[in-house]
Amino acid sequence: MGKHKIKFNTKTIHGGQIPEKGYGAVMTPIYQTSTYSQSSPGVHEGFEYSRTSNPTRKALENSLASIENGKHGLAFGSGLAAIDAVLKLFKTGDEVISTNNLYGGSYRLFTKVFENFGIKFHFTEMTDLASLKKLINSKTKMIWVETPTNPMMNIIDIKALSKIAKDNKLLLAVDNTFATPFLQQPLDLGADIVMHSATKYLAGHSDVVLGALVVKDSQLAEKLHFIQNASGAICGPMDSFLTLRGIKTLHVRMKRHCENAKKIAIFLTNHSKIDKVFWPGLKTHPNHQIAKNQMSDFGAMISFTTNGNSYKKAIKIIENLNLFTLAESLGGVESLSCHPASMTHASIPKKERELSGLVDSLIRLSVGIEDVEDLISDLNQAIR
Repeated sequence: MGKHKIKFNTKTIHGGQIPEKGYGAVMTPIYQTSTYSQSSPGVHEGFEYSRTSNPTRKALENSLASIENGKHGLAFGSGLAAIDAVLKLFKTGDEVISTNNLYGGSYRLFTKVFENFGIKFHFTEMTDLASLKKLINSKTKMIWVETPTNPMMNIIDIKALSKIAKDNKLLLAVDNTFATPFLQQPLDLGADIVMHSATKYLAGHSDVVLGALVVKDSQLAEKLHFIQNASGAICGPMDSFLTLRGIKTLHVRMKRHCENAKKIAIFLTNHSKIDKVFWPGLKTHPNHQIAKNQMSDFGAMISFTTNGNSYKKAIKIIENLNLFTLAESLGGVESLSCHPASMTHASIPKKERELSGLVDSLIRLSVGIEDVEDLISDLNQAIR
């Protein structure tokens, strides 16, 4: 492309990709192989063994780096495998500060696995930077943040956090799953590591489980690649192919996701039987201005509670939905509903859940790309 810098929509299709030499295939082939021939020991075509690297996975990793404006992408067997690799950068006695509202699987990995190895985790309200600063000490190594958070949709100022991290020589890692690089690019805002559950919006079709990391720093990339190869939690070539395929339509899907979510958020806000609506695009959202500054749109994840905060009412609504499928996960083309307290966040103790606002009556929606009139009609009949 010469010196011209290609824009995001073009990157999703062409970013980091090279022509296939063998037969001129337009799409990256699925290299379903475990090993590669060598003409002499150590003399090969760039690949030795598929745990270390695979051409299909490499094409995906290059694409991930391109769309996140990073230099190095790494693809894993799941989002949690990607987080696991990041935490293996640390040792006994090290400390990590994380948001107090985050995905239950991340919380479980932090507290039930890595705390056993002597890594200490602090969970705090990251919209309050003063309370975060108080937790930093000589043992602190990383700040781990989700924005928007799951499922309360809190927005955390990445640029402000980046300054705190740099002033204290800490790594800043951002889970960008909800926003995707279409809406938000944390590395450009000062983050060191971007993580994705690519299972969600990047792959986009609820048919893959896959995780990703993207970094700019080559030394950090080298450490993470060593851990990836040594621990072996890689994704296979078929899943790499499907995710690469999904990324090619990320920009058009996200546009429709966001358009639908906006109309649904307004519908819920105006509904007499709905109490609170959590979506950063609403001007009433406490972090709306930060979202406006660091995101190009507001995403398609919405949480809400019913009048009276009734658990029974929430369950009844979920059971009566037809187009919103009750299921774990999010980010597919189809709309999903979820009850976080009993599903995605059940591993977080009730008391801690409720401190962050995650009450038993909360419903989370992943708004798909169907006709929005049909989705609103489905919500309306279920709420009634």
